[in-house]
Amino acid sequence: QVQLVESGGGLVQAGGSLRLSCAASGRTFASFAMGWFRQAPGKEREFVSAINWNGGITHYAYSVKGRFTISRDNAKNTVYLQMNSLKPEDTAVYYCAARQSISNMVLINSHDYDYWGQGTQVTVSS
Repeated sequence: QVQLVESGGGLVQAGGSLRLSCAASGRTFASFAMGWFRQAPGKEREFVSAINWNGGITHYAYSVKGRFTISRDNAKNTVYLQMNSLKPEDTAVYYCAARQSISNMVLINSHDYDYWGQGTQVTVSS
């Protein structure tokens, strides 16, 4: 079992930055592929970014590419999402997700993941 706890959300003005963190329990974090998803009110959960087990491969949704950066620190059992140049349309609850996978693939579909955090709210004001 893996437990995921997100933090770092909050209220920020458009153009600002936030860094989300997702801390994972367990000693096998380094063998997990990780992802970030978000869900805005009235909308379906959507993919934001993903990273493979060793951080060597990343992928981004078109809407955030060039503004968001995903990274991980396996020594700290933590994955990060640095969000710059935030826009009001980035407002959502952000979730991290995990799946045990030692491969060169990143997982972009929510149903590929086995574990989810509780989410952290990000609100971007105009």
